[in-house]
Amino acid sequence: MTLLAVQGLTKRFGGLTAVDNVSFEVFEGTIKALIGPNGAGKSTVFNLLTGFERPDTGAVRFEDRDVTATRPRNLVGQGMARTFQNTQLFDEMTARENVMVGAQARQRTSFLVASLHLPPARSEQREAAEAASHLLRLVGIERWADTEAADLPAGIRRLLEIARALATGPKLALLDEPAAGLNATETRALAQTLYRIRDMGTTVLIVEHDMGLVMEVSDEILVLDRGCKIAEGPPRLIQKDPAVIAAYLGGEEVAADV
Repeated sequence: MTLLAVQGLTKRFGGLTAVDNVSFEVFEGTIKALIGPNGAGKSTVFNLLTGFERPDTGAVRFEDRDVTATRPRNLVGQGMARTFQNTQLFDEMTARENVMVGAQARQRTSFLVASLHLPPARSEQREAAEAASHLLRLVGIERWADTEAADLPAGIRRLLEIARALATGPKLALLDEPAAGLNATETRALAQTLYRIRDMGTTVLIVEHDMGLVMEVSDEILVLDRGCKIAEGPPRLIQKDPAVIAAYLGGEEVAADV
């Protein structure tokens, strides 16, 4: 079943066409990767999907609803969450508190009830704390739960941002460079985390430069080059695609090593 459908997406910045008539689908229960060389338009596509940029032409449909240019906060309420290439955390808060902030998107109590610490709000706070602990375990950073975000290593900060995005209860998680800053051991652990995220019912769309991770976890891969879609399909086909090798992987020898 199609969860996200992108149709003819185009975005221009002055005389530069950053995204040129790009169409694709993301199927429910899958992990899909968006790859391409620097300047290919990957981040712009993410911004268009999540309401941070408005397309010049084209449409984005989520669960068969037109969400083109919907505000980011409203998309979170509809079941889409994203992380960023540069982590955006509350540095003065602990890891657990950062995840609890994400959980607030699902809370039912009003601001007045929460500010007065009435029983419904206290109950939701306990639930949010328990959910945060679970998500920190899910991404493998539970031992950092009580550490302020400002004191976390770069790789742990990235995993924390994933946990916070998951706290919103998304049906689709868009992860921008989730392996950036991770060492080899942490990247292997991230692969298992992505499988667990998918298996718990969250579809995943990732932008990623680590081709080993992409080839391991992806059900499908979409390849962009200079704003255009040049290939789409399962990892084995993408790895052998001549256009991908020429534009992204740099030659047959590199492709064979991926």
